[in-house]
Amino acid sequence: MSTGVDPAALSRIPLFRDVAQGPLARALRGCPVHHLARGSALLRPGQANRSIFVILEGKVSVHLDAGAAETAGVEGIPLPVGQCIGELSAIDGLPASALVRAETDATVLELAPPLLWTRIVPLPGVARNLMRSLTERMRLTNQLAMEAERHRLELTQLHKELELARSLQTAMLPLEDPMFPGRTDIAMAARMEPASHVGGDFFDAFFIDEEHLFLCIGDVSGHGIAAALLMARIVGLVRVLASGERSPALVLQRLNDALAEGNDSGVFATLFCGLLEVGSGRLMLANGGHGAPLLLRQGRCQPIEVPPGMLVGAFPARRYQERELALLPGDLLLLHTDGITEAENTRGLPYGAEGCADVLESVGGGDAPLPGVLQELLTSLERYVNAEPLADDCTLMALRRLGG
Repeated sequence: MSTGVDPAALSRIPLFRDVAQGPLARALRGCPVHHLARGSALLRPGQANRSIFVILEGKVSVHLDAGAAETAGVEGIPLPVGQCIGELSAIDGLPASALVRAETDATVLELAPPLLWTRIVPLPGVARNLMRSLTERMRLTNQLAMEAERHRLELTQLHKELELARSLQTAMLPLEDPMFPGRTDIAMAARMEPASHVGGDFFDAFFIDEEHLFLCIGDVSGHGIAAALLMARIVGLVRVLASGERSPALVLQRLNDALAEGNDSGVFATLFCGLLEVGSGRLMLANGGHGAPLLLRQGRCQPIEVPPGMLVGAFPARRYQERELALLPGDLLLLHTDGITEAENTRGLPYGAEGCADVLESVGGGDAPLPGVLQELLTSLERYVNAEPLADDCTLMALRRLGG
């Protein structure tokens, strides 16, 4: 701390605008000047204060949320050189209500009682300027309060819209648990964990007729409302196309052409689909850039080799290949999105298909209920990532063929 102030600096201070410099310089004689190091606090919430401080040099800011400023590094409201601080507490005698902190090395002039009230405020023009400063501060406070309230209302409305979008998205997916409980020839279950309110993952399974089950799982690029809208379109198109085609590859081809037409946004999806002839176990598979499913057979789990195929909706006029697989009684087929295989632990290592295979080999055999198997997978994943929030949507769908 030092005393005195450079007279040239007085012209930059709104509090002293149009005040005679000679009497002002004499009145300020003896007022302390404080040199603040970067990061040091001039005032803290609850601190008693009777002085007005004037910024002479450096960057000083006000933080309405002192806790967030100190723990999260949240930026405050910057105060320009010449700005007064502490007028309200100096007048009403109440403690300071915000954190005032030097963001760089700074210099402030302290106008402390009794000099403030006996020598400075009585100078012609100072009281008027002080009232003007208080008025500007109140207007700024009101503006900030109105902006905060508007922001709160916008966030509230956004949350309502996100919840509605999630409800609509959920309503489009077959979330019966387990799926098709009346069937004695197959067992199915699914789980979906969105990374945000609404996700880009999707799945579907439905009988075209009594003997043919169509199933698919996919992942729209990105997540959020835009991904959810494309997901809804894909689910609707797949149901229409699959009802008229007995070839998963042709379903992918026609879906890709429909989505690629006029796709200026560049949004696309990965999609894996299959058609199961339940009585014979004949399963036709086609892939549109999605990860390979896993097959658990007689206690051993391995990925199914299927041609990768082109992403759906990225480029028109693409062809897709099919692979035929015999699904034996007792076999368990797991379809998944990369939200589970690419989830990383604290060391940056992905959970991988190996993590899924280990859980399936441990708990997926025999007649283990599929909802419980999928829950074990999600629990294992949660332990692996140390209960951290998922970076991407995670969806699982399991199918087991029953019978002797």
